[in-house]
Amino acid sequence: MKKTILTTVIALFCLSASAQFRVMSNVTTPNEDASWSVDNFTNNLGLGYQVNDNVMVGFQKNGDDYDFLGRYSLSNDMYLSVQAPTEGATDNMTLGFGMSIKLWNDLYVEPNYTTKDDEGSFNVGLSYKL
Repeated sequence: MKKTILTTVIALFCLSASAQFRVMSNVTTPNEDASWSVDNFTNNLGLGYQVNDNVMVGFQKNGDDYDFLGRYSLSNDMYLSVQAPTEGATDNMTLGFGMSIKLWNDLYVEPNYTTKDDEGSFNVGLSYKL
């Protein structure tokens, strides 16, 4: 039993030591009668784990709930994304295409286009590689 626990701890340590984490958020525009605030940048805050060079998995806040997030890199700066809620994932899945444009060191701006139920929207996000 001790060997199993030790092996698990070492495996998790090695995975986290070589991992690339990314903090990301989509910027939401305020309503007509509201002004810009920090909430416009943190309403859709998420955390992703770079599994390998092409695949990232994670979660992202969506209102009061959290959604699963997946990304597949097509190249160094372009990606396909999928976002699915924890309940009714197949019926409420959001698919998208985006770009990561490096601003400064590990800070990126990410324009993207997402579609859900035949309705598309253009979004702008921010991300930071840890």
